[in-house]
Amino acid sequence: MKYLSYIIKETVPVIIGILIALFINNWNEDRKDTKYLNQIFSSIEQELEESITDIERVIPKQMASVDSIQRYLNNEEYSIYDIIIKANGVHAPSIKTNAWNAIANSKIELIEYEKLSALADIEERKENLRWRLEKQMDFMFQNMEETDKAKKEMLMMTITDMVGAEKELQVEIEDLLKNETVINTD
Repeated sequence: MKYLSYIIKETVPVIIGILIALFINNWNEDRKDTKYLNQIFSSIEQELEESITDIERVIPKQMASVDSIQRYLNNEEYSIYDIIIKANGVHAPSIKTNAWNAIANSKIELIEYEKLSALADIEERKENLRWRLEKQMDFMFQNMEETDKAKKEMLMMTITDMVGAEKELQVEIEDLLKNETVINTD
């Protein structure tokens, strides 16, 4: 019995010490994760705001390109290249997702599903815009010297389509920021 009492006196404090150390370690890890998430979500919010600003900057330039095409639509003296030069080149917004990619590649399990879904949708729309721009550029390079109305109309449609996709993305980003779906870590 004395031996059992001795073992309990020696073992219980060790077990309690281990449990306290585990509790402190878990608490410290949770604190670090919360701090990390707050930094990431702050960066995500800033990137989303910069993306909105860039979309707002680019859309008028793209619409000016559409106006230029419209102006020279029936004029066979102007090629697609000439019109793009008059419109000051091709314009596309920069959609920033660096902070999202950072957390997606490291501690994604810390994010709630709604936030994950919203951020993944932004990333998908960004890739969709990139793909549309590639197709637009391919069309332009293949038809640079074309002067016929049909090719000009096709280019006008691709630019207008891209503007529509950018506006949809802008609305989605604004809704995320307004509803604080992304930036609240709760």
